[in-house]
Amino acid sequence: MPKIDIAAVPERKGTGYPSQFNAPCAERVRQRLGNAGGLSDFGLNLMRLPPGNWSSQRHWHSAEDEFVYVLEGELTLIEDGGASVLRAGDCAAFPKNSGNGHHMINRSGVVAVYLEVGSRSSDDVTVCSDIDMMSTNADGRFVHKDGRPYA
Repeated sequence: MPKIDIAAVPERKGTGYPSQFNAPCAERVRQRLGNAGGLSDFGLNLMRLPPGNWSSQRHWHSAEDEFVYVLEGELTLIEDGGASVLRAGDCAAFPKNSGNGHHMINRSGVVAVYLEVGSRSSDDVTVCSDIDMMSTNADGRFVHKDGRPYA
């Protein structure tokens, strides 16, 4: 079994969002462990979320299941039905095409660490619930919900 050297996996800080939507997520750190292991059917990311930061803009996926498992710290999961606290050992699942917009906010005083798992459907469209933004896995660009690109 090939061991992944996590320390050697590049860290990506922030998001690829247009700048006006990145600020709440600017300090999050992602390491793409699935990519480092050569996986192609699903992605697995090791995420570090400092206090006060969001995991993402609130969103849902049309053709991609998503799963998170908290390793350290505490996160507040925000979804259509309200807020729930997730602590180390807790997990949450988001079936594709549910329309249930979700994200997590670190409202604690320490960095939260969690795993994020998702299928890699090339047909997936990520739709943001609270802002005029969406993205497709086919090209990865963030656009307005009517398809216009951001300037």
